[in-house]
Amino acid sequence: MKGSKKLLAAALVLAALSAGCANTGSGQPAADDSGAQDSGPLRVGVIVPLSGPAGPNGAHVLEAIEVMAGMINEDGGCAGRQIEVVARDDQSTPAAGVSAANDLVAQGVDVVMGGWNSPVTLAIQPVLVRAGIMNITSIPQNTAIIGGADPAAVRMNAGNAVGAHVAARYIADTLDAQRVAMLLQNDAYGNDAGAALRAELEPRGVEVVAEQKFAFTDTDFRIPLSNIAATNPDVVFSANAAESSGMPAMARQYAESSLEARHFAGTGTVSPTVIDLAGGAVVDGLLSADLYFPDVEPLTSIPRNQAFVEAYTERSGGELPDKYRALGAQSVDVWCKAVEKVGGTDRQAIADAIQGETFQDTILGEVSFTEKGQMKFRIFALTVQGGEIQVLEEIPVDEAVWG
Repeated sequence: MKGSKKLLAAALVLAALSAGCANTGSGQPAADDSGAQDSGPLRVGVIVPLSGPAGPNGAHVLEAIEVMAGMINEDGGCAGRQIEVVARDDQSTPAAGVSAANDLVAQGVDVVMGGWNSPVTLAIQPVLVRAGIMNITSIPQNTAIIGGADPAAVRMNAGNAVGAHVAARYIADTLDAQRVAMLLQNDAYGNDAGAALRAELEPRGVEVVAEQKFAFTDTDFRIPLSNIAATNPDVVFSANAAESSGMPAMARQYAESSLEARHFAGTGTVSPTVIDLAGGAVVDGLLSADLYFPDVEPLTSIPRNQAFVEAYTERSGGELPDKYRALGAQSVDVWCKAVEKVGGTDRQAIADAIQGETFQDTILGEVSFTEKGQMKFRIFALTVQGGEIQVLEEIPVDEAVWG
């Protein structure tokens, strides 16, 4: 199946070239005999929130994407062409995301990185599919992002299925919990995360005793926390993607509540930014899992990560990149490697060069992708001690879960 897809994609590209009209998948005019179009910049579209509650998050991801583009440009470019980043604000709303996607299509971008949250990403996928533009999803975790509306989609972050798997293993096996309550963001991310965790916990004999929901923009969680406390859980699982507002508020309010149950936050939702905004050591004991730690082994020994951390800290004035920023940069790096592999930006050819394939020398070292485009990586449990992230043991992920 994979080989057939690649042969078909190659045949299509060769046919287009022989007709003198190579398809870039970007809506841009084909190169003339002088090759002027092929020597111009590659335009990387970015759709992230640059305003609203997640505005700081999107700005950080955009900054990391620009840093990686700069690294590639300094090394001679991507397939000999410079990368130009074109960003649009999705305001964390699907309507604004669709508008941003249509604008980038009109701008003739070669690829789109984004968005930040699941509802926006699910909304922009059909727009980009119709336009024939590749979408590299950096952050969102909804299950349907892969294998759904966009068969050529590629995702860097762990999906909710993987996040639920590692959370359930740690909650049931390490914490030996029998009763779990859930605090869920009431949208495509949080509801999907809750459903996936429930499906993982029930076969392990763990009972879900309560489920409280909140809006993405909420910052006061005292009532849902009080409701959960009344159910006497062993562990409370939260899915809150508002890194700059809701999640820090939730972590602090949880720590200041009467709850004695351990707080396990969804995979990737506890970053240094969250800890700092929540009050540092105030949230000591908070648990989660993640895949990227810039200054912890084995990542500190990876040359590509060393170069990225150095370039990013120079740009940020000394601030280390977190997982979100690393995945934004990883998106550009992997896409460029695929462009160089196939010798062009055709959407389907790029998808075939990434899906089911392995890449060396990335920020995360050697990484591979499933046939549907999900990046696979190692995931580690973490806790907060002294206001800092402390990495615990690796949480294994069954191969079938990645698929």
